[in-house]
Amino acid sequence: MADTENQRTYATRRIVRHYAALRELQPAEQTIFNLLRDRLPKMQMLDIGVGGGRTTLHFAPAVASYIGIDSSAKMIAACRQRFADRVFECGDARAMPQFADNSFDFVLFSFNGLDYMPHADRLRVLQEVRRICRPGGYFCFSSHNLQAMEQMFCWKNQLSRNPLTTYSNLVMLLLLRGLNRSISPRRLKAADHAVIRDESHNFRLQTYYVRPQVQIQQLAAFQTSWIYSWQSGLEITDSADASPDLWLYYLCTIAA
Repeated sequence: MADTENQRTYATRRIVRHYAALRELQPAEQTIFNLLRDRLPKMQMLDIGVGGGRTTLHFAPAVASYIGIDSSAKMIAACRQRFADRVFECGDARAMPQFADNSFDFVLFSFNGLDYMPHADRLRVLQEVRRICRPGGYFCFSSHNLQAMEQMFCWKNQLSRNPLTTYSNLVMLLLLRGLNRSISPRRLKAADHAVIRDESHNFRLQTYYVRPQVQIQQLAAFQTSWIYSWQSGLEITDSADASPDLWLYYLCTIAA
């Protein structure tokens, strides 16, 4: 997985401007905000992969203390300009020695930031988050859904009664297949996870996709995990029902 290529993409001026202009929580984030609303005023929060400060706008005023980190110095500069009264640091979620064990009540890693690093590094991030979260705390993150991508690789699923929609879908499928020649529908069906060059930022990013049940297995060090639909914000109790969502939100608790 081209981790450095992904990092270069997130450091470009156009991408930084794009993320700095975002304002709204996604439906699943709003659901989780509402679930934790009464607890947030007492929480020490770490916002990983803060980007241009989209989540800062909502969570920072609601928590007892707030720190945002991002691996992109340009993203951090944009956050500091936008929120001069908040704390932002350059940081790598794979190793966060600046934070002691049990430092935070709530850790957020939104907008699929976990999906733009290699598999081993992804697991390292989960270990670090587990370390810095207090017992009884929460970890929330989003991740791309392999079940949805598996459907996208099937040409039959791209057909529509609307000829223009069919044309657009098939063009997207040709681009996906052309840029991921080593990946076939059969291979996707057998995979637990896959790295795919998808349409994100004009096919510039290589993205990690994982099946929900496999993602839950990766969270074995956490006590309880819930899955939420990115599109509706509703809880998904059966991972088989997650197929339509291209990405999902996971909320985990830390064992007390």
